[in-house]
Amino acid sequence: MGAQKYGASVVLALLVVIGTIAFPTFASVSNVSNIATQSSFLVIVAAGMTFVILTGGIDLSVGSVFALGGVLAAYGSTFGPVVALLLPLAACGVIGMIQGFLVAYVGMAPFIVTLAGLLGVRGIVFASTNAGSNTPIVSDPSFKAIGQETLLGVRWPVIIAIVVIIVGTVLLTRSRGGQSILAVGGSESAAALMGIAVARVKFSVYVVSGLFAGLAGALNAAYSSSGVPTVGAGLELSAIAAVVIGGTLLTGGRGNLISTVVGVLLLSVIQNLINQVGSLSSSVQSVVSGLFLAIVVIVQTVLSRTQRL
Repeated sequence: MGAQKYGASVVLALLVVIGTIAFPTFASVSNVSNIATQSSFLVIVAAGMTFVILTGGIDLSVGSVFALGGVLAAYGSTFGPVVALLLPLAACGVIGMIQGFLVAYVGMAPFIVTLAGLLGVRGIVFASTNAGSNTPIVSDPSFKAIGQETLLGVRWPVIIAIVVIIVGTVLLTRSRGGQSILAVGGSESAAALMGIAVARVKFSVYVVSGLFAGLAGALNAAYSSSGVPTVGAGLELSAIAAVVIGGTLLTGGRGNLISTVVGVLLLSVIQNLINQVGSLSSSVQSVVSGLFLAIVVIVQTVLSRTQRL
């Protein structure tokens, strides 16, 4: 796994150097701040996805849950910042509980359960916004401040994302629960023989994923001052890509949140560099993004083989 992690880091470092040399505005304070802010939402979502993938599962619903979190936060802001934050967390946490129950205790396949969640939750979002034609506006200024104000020059979503990663890393590396997650991903049967409550562990990671997606959606609503019902489309793919690029195994058992952050930053820097060029069509941008990601995988593979020699 070390080679995979360093492969993403190497490519990220190269892209930063190239961007700094090629584009005068790339390393500017405003652009770096923009990359950090835009990355913060995906970092939070990808952190929850990391917990799920570490158990050998998958959560395809996070994009829709992200959108629901934003819409509910905007509606809840009418009643103040506390409701604006707690309402999406409660609703998205319940969605995570339902999916976790079906996966952990009913034994349904995570792919099917969360695919149904992706479609069902997006339907709820559209139904609550008149088929997506109504965009609820964040009305509470104090809640807007959570997404738009800074502390020592750093926006609050970035600070919250950093806290999520720190707390999550401590839980994964220093707590019994974190070790149980890794054990379940490594081998469910072996984990059960060790006395680990496998079903409870699997249930909990989907709850965490739902909560994190809802939190990210709420923060995005505060940042953009609205709960846009169409946001988050394809976010699940970006989150999965970031986790895997960072070195977490899709089969579970190995990975960490710091590597996931590297994966998110790599995706964000690639997109930012494409935007810096400015003249590429959306179709060409997709091709370029795909090529960059392929390069990352190739670098990881080469480093892995070198490490084994």
